[in-house]
Amino acid sequence: MGAYKARLILALIRGRSVNAALDELRNDRHRASRAIYKVLASAVANALQNPSVRANRLVVSRTFAQDGPPLPGGMRVRPGPQGRAMPIKRRTCHIHIHVADAQANTTQNGGDA
Repeated sequence: MGAYKARLILALIRGRSVNAALDELRNDRHRASRAIYKVLASAVANALQNPSVRANRLVVSRTFAQDGPPLPGGMRVRPGPQGRAMPIKRRTCHIHIHVADAQANTTQNGGDA
């Protein structure tokens, strides 16, 4: 999917608690929500490797999507005007989701959040 389509869904979950974001993505009808759900679940699993982090306190702190390389597979074309061939651009994107535990950060940084 293109980065623009992913950014629309990422804007919905930015700043929400992880549980609320996962519920929102599970019930969303957009195609991008399935891929973002997997990325968010992976980010939560990675965050829980730290013993000071609690799952129910996690919040989606930063989300962004960048354009990726075009999908490989040779040159695909569609018919264009006056018999010309127009290339099909199969876009990809890199999805980044950061989760944070506000209470765990305050204890590690000495009170600064």
